[in-house]
Amino acid sequence: METLVIRRAGIEDAAGISALATSVAHYFTISPDGEGAESFLASLSPDSIAGYVSSPRYQYLAAYRGEQLAGVVAVRDHAHVFHLFVAPRYHRAGVAKQLWQAARAAAQGAGKVREFTVNSSPFATAVYERFGFEAVGPRAETKGIAYVPMRLIVGDDAGA
Repeated sequence: METLVIRRAGIEDAAGISALATSVAHYFTISPDGEGAESFLASLSPDSIAGYVSSPRYQYLAAYRGEQLAGVVAVRDHAHVFHLFVAPRYHRAGVAKQLWQAARAAAQGAGKVREFTVNSSPFATAVYERFGFEAVGPRAETKGIAYVPMRLIVGDDAGA
């Protein structure tokens, strides 16, 4: 298998990121067909992703195996995991862990980070727990999506 290459995402990646995110959106939506989650799904459009990628508030990293987009992570304001999507064929292959490690290092390199937060899909909470995150509230449902609010307190050696 080809080496995983992680790099900063650009506008040229927006369509691929959108396709990847849309393909796994059912892990977030309450209804399997996305009913009620239209605003969430619209936020995954190529134009929306292009806006995020070009904004200084977001750090997007894309992971590729050859020409195949394996995953993407985005951190907003150096502290909130905004997106972490991995193509199903790469689930349980360490892609999320490598993306998280790269994103965390980039965020911490940009300044003093005391904590990271994420609104995890119920499907991904175990992954975030392995990264050191803890739930800070119960599962919530709003605008057609379900999530669990989580936080990782960053100390000198926390969550490594």
